[in-house]
Amino acid sequence: MITQSHPVDHELIEAAAHVARTRCRGDNHTMAAAARTRDGRIITAVNAYHFTGGPCAELVLIGAAAAQGAYELDTIVAVGDRDRGVVPPCGRCRQVLLDYFPALKVIVGKGDRIRTVDITDLLPESYVWADHQLEAE
Repeated sequence: MITQSHPVDHELIEAAAHVARTRCRGDNHTMAAAARTRDGRIITAVNAYHFTGGPCAELVLIGAAAAQGAYELDTIVAVGDRDRGVVPPCGRCRQVLLDYFPALKVIVGKGDRIRTVDITDLLPESYVWADHQLEAE
């Protein structure tokens, strides 16, 4: 159940779409992601597909953001190559994004149904890794 809708960051969608159009080539890079940091910067990344299971664009983006000193993300979106448009995060990405950024907003939907939702809405009744860690004594 989606409890709150947020404004759609169209500039973020276009940034991911631009990367998907210009940087995704062949089967190794088929998805692009863009995230807006809390301080307003936009970070982009592409997936690194491999038959052994490469990281999705959202996961590559987490590392790219950290490499640029951005540890707080506000909103993220993934866009497929070949003009596939916005693509929702897979289950693994949903879990990782929730664990890293519990207040993150995610852009999902197609066409006139594009919307921004809380990551928690994409994983109702979710397992929160931090809730199950032993406290250091």
